[in-house]
Amino acid sequence: MDKQHTISEPVSLSGIGLHTGNVVNCHFKPAPENNGVVFQRIDIEGKPLIPADVDLVVDTNRGTTLSKGGANVHTVEHVLAALYGLQIDNVIIELDGPELPILDGSAYPFVEALEKAGRKEQSAEREYFTISRNIYLEEPETRVEIVGLPSDDYRLSVMIDFESKVLVTQSAYFDDFSTFRQKISRARTFVFLHELEYLVKNNLIKGGDLNNAIVFVEQKLSPEKLDELSGIFNKPDVKVNGSHTLNNVELNYANEPARHKLLDLMGDLALVGMPIRGNIIATKPGHKANVAFAKKIRQIIKDEKAGKVMPYVDLAKKPLYDINQIAEFLPHRYPFLLVDKIIEMSDSHVVGLKNVTMNEPFFQGHFPGNPVMPGVMQIEAMAQVGGILAMNSVDDYRQYTPYFIKIESVKFKQKVLPGDTLVFILNLLSPIRRGICHMEGKAYVDGKVVMEAEMMAQLIRNEA
Repeated sequence: MDKQHTISEPVSLSGIGLHTGNVVNCHFKPAPENNGVVFQRIDIEGKPLIPADVDLVVDTNRGTTLSKGGANVHTVEHVLAALYGLQIDNVIIELDGPELPILDGSAYPFVEALEKAGRKEQSAEREYFTISRNIYLEEPETRVEIVGLPSDDYRLSVMIDFESKVLVTQSAYFDDFSTFRQKISRARTFVFLHELEYLVKNNLIKGGDLNNAIVFVEQKLSPEKLDELSGIFNKPDVKVNGSHTLNNVELNYANEPARHKLLDLMGDLALVGMPIRGNIIATKPGHKANVAFAKKIRQIIKDEKAGKVMPYVDLAKKPLYDINQIAEFLPHRYPFLLVDKIIEMSDSHVVGLKNVTMNEPFFQGHFPGNPVMPGVMQIEAMAQVGGILAMNSVDDYRQYTPYFIKIESVKFKQKVLPGDTLVFILNLLSPIRRGICHMEGKAYVDGKVVMEAEMMAQLIRNEA
């Protein structure tokens, strides 16, 4: 697995805040492992910390706003996209105002600053959330749809459609972090002129001007209207160019609006709090939908940690041990060898698999008219998976046999039937000492918990 990263040294930048119009000073500082991205309002008494956490989002109107304990941080999506795109996990961002500077409306100025600071590898490994089953979000009234599909890599696809003659349907795609700086980070925010006029006249974007957004014009403007816009934006000779944008703005990409929507999606999904492995496809995304989708992911993470759903396990990959190798570890033989594969194993956990078929001998006598795998056989299968973890902790495992000492907190939550695939995930509750292995385990079918137990076994040396 790859390691977590922070920045090598502090770095700062300044700029105008979009909402307040005030200069905001932004200081990036290295942070320890597992710190995550944390904002700090140094202009407020007590210098409160606001983690980049989707559960702290309080507003998604034209930007994503975080709040904790009354301290707010506005427009966090661009800087979060820059950090995510550069794969920087841990950093403290000090601010002397309530928002990030808008700069040129893209993530590129943040990328430049962070690259100047340098990227430093840390000892702790990155913990990923892997999409193991399809995740859907749909808003029929706005035709917004976001779908998360299983994938070994991080992929984003975005399609936008504003039903506008000057901003036609566009799409953008991302699947390579080495291209983030060049292909995504320069994409600037955009707005239609009628929206911008409303915002400016209602004093809602005091820091907005023609230098930090692409302004699309849907109607032909008279000379008088152009003069009026020159006054509003305090910019002489406001014009409309061939791409229907104000002030002869040259697009960085032909599909810059779609790439910016992808940038926003990346930044909002960074609020999940861990890197994602999955293929996420978004149609007409916006901050509201992005955050709602991130909250769906966060809830799945919570459910996995609580054991309500099965953590991601790649059942299709080549097993660590097949049935023949398992037989070398365990003394059990047919019909009592109840583990078919060991999928993965570390010093503290093990994942095993049992395919339940109608050919199991216990079905002959256990409810033959309504076959259900006996609970005691589920416990035995789980214990055998745990036994392989215990046996793997000693060099001369052939000289030992694992025996039960204790079984506690057993719960059966759903019937296990012929045709089911049982996935056992066991974790040590304490390090193995003197051959004693204390672990908790859960058994899953189709991602749902069907049985759980806490068990203790001891490795006993075989008599000569």
